[in-house]
Amino acid sequence: MGAAPQARSAGIRYVFPVLAGKLARFATRLRGGGSAFPGYLTNRLAPTLLPTLADQFPYGVIFVLGSNGKTTTTHMVSEVLRAHGLKVFTNPTGANLPQGVTSALLADATLTGRIRADVAVLEVDEGYAAELADRLSPAVILSLNVQVDQLFRFYETERVADMMLDASTRASAHVVVNRDDPYLSKIDASTLQGELSFFGVAPEIVEAAAHGLANADDTRSGVSGSLAHPAFGEVRSVAGRDITVKVDGDDVALTLPARGLHYAADAAAALTVAARVLGDRFSSAKAADGFSRMAPAYGRGEVIPLRRDPEGEQVEFVMFKNAPSLQMNLDALDGSPERTLMAIDDGTPDTSWLYDVDFAVLERVDVVTGEKAHQLALALAYAGVQIGTVEPDMEKAVELMRSLPETAAGRQIWFVNYELMMIGRRILGHGDQEVARR
Repeated sequence: MGAAPQARSAGIRYVFPVLAGKLARFATRLRGGGSAFPGYLTNRLAPTLLPTLADQFPYGVIFVLGSNGKTTTTHMVSEVLRAHGLKVFTNPTGANLPQGVTSALLADATLTGRIRADVAVLEVDEGYAAELADRLSPAVILSLNVQVDQLFRFYETERVADMMLDASTRASAHVVVNRDDPYLSKIDASTLQGELSFFGVAPEIVEAAAHGLANADDTRSGVSGSLAHPAFGEVRSVAGRDITVKVDGDDVALTLPARGLHYAADAAAALTVAARVLGDRFSSAKAADGFSRMAPAYGRGEVIPLRRDPEGEQVEFVMFKNAPSLQMNLDALDGSPERTLMAIDDGTPDTSWLYDVDFAVLERVDVVTGEKAHQLALALAYAGVQIGTVEPDMEKAVELMRSLPETAAGRQIWFVNYELMMIGRRILGHGDQEVARR
C-alpha cells in the first residue's frame, strides 16, 4: 500500500505529454496527415514513457522484424492471441519507428500512460530494433527474412541481418527465426538469452514456387542456401489461401487473409510465436478460428468498393515496397488480372530494382500512376507488358479506373507502394483504421 502514492505520482507526470500527444493525434487525423508526429512530440516531452510499457503486459512485449511481412505477421500474431482470449496492444498501420510505436500507444493509453492489455505485439523497423529492445525489454523477438530492400538506407543486406541478429540477443524468453533465410538461419544460439525456435516452409513447396521465397543470398559466408534446422512451425501444404502448418508436431489447417506463399510463411511464423508465448494454453482450433475471422492487414490484400456501392466493382489492394515483395505478390496471381492499376511514387528514390522483377504473369496494366509512373511504365514496356494509360496523378488515375467497364469478376487489382496505398484508400473513402473484410 505504501508504494501506491509513488506509482500515482509517476503516472501523473505523463499526463501533460500524453494529453499533448493525443491532441496532436486528433489534429493530424482531422487534416488527413500521418501518424508519426504525435509520437515524436510525446517522446520529446516524456522520453521515459516508452520504457514503462515493458512492465505493463503480463505476457510481455513481442517484436516483429523483417525486410517484408512485418505488418501482416504482426496482425496475424495479434489475432491468434486474441482468439485465445488475450487483450492485445499493437501498432496496426505499420508505424514501426519509435515515434510510430508511441503514436499507437496514444490511441489506447490512459492520460497516465497506462495500457490495459495482456501483451504488446509491435512491428519494429530493423534499424531501430536494438535501440527499442533496450528501452522496451521484449520477451520475444521474431525475425522474418532478410531481403533486398532500401539499399539507399541500409547499403547491404548483411547489415540488415546483423541488426536483426543483434536485436535478438535482447529477447528474454524466445527468439523465433526463419529457417529458410540464408542469413538468419546461421544465428548463434550461444549469444541468446531466450530459447531459439525456427519456422519455415517445406522444401518441396519452396522449390515448386516460381521464385522461391525471394530471400537474399548470404554473400558474406559464400553459402547461398540456408542451414538445415528442424522447424517448430512449418508450412506443409498450400492450396490458394488454404494451408496446413505443422506446429510442434500437430497439423493446423487454416485459411489465409490473402493469397501467396509469403503469407503462408508469415502464418508459420505467427503460429510459432503464439505457441511459444502461450505454452500449454495454445490451441490449434483457436488459432484456426482466429485466422478464419482475420481481415487482411492494413492495405495488404484488402478489398474495398471502387465506388460507394458496396455490391459493385471491388478493388483488391496489393502492396509492395521492393522487388521481393512485388515478385512474391505477382507469383501469387492465378494468371493475368482482368483489370490492373500499378502505382509507385517518389518515396522510392531508386527504381532500378524494377528491372529485377519478372513481370511475365502480367499481360496488361490499364493505368500506371504515381510520381514515378514513367519509370515504372518503361520497366513494364521492356518486360513486354501492354500499357493502357500513364497518369502520374493518383486521383486522376482512380477516375480512369472508375470510367472503365466493370470486369466480369467484379474486381480490379491495384499494385501500390505504401504511400499510394494510403492515398488510394483515402480516395475510395477509407480512413487509417477502416479495414475492409473479404
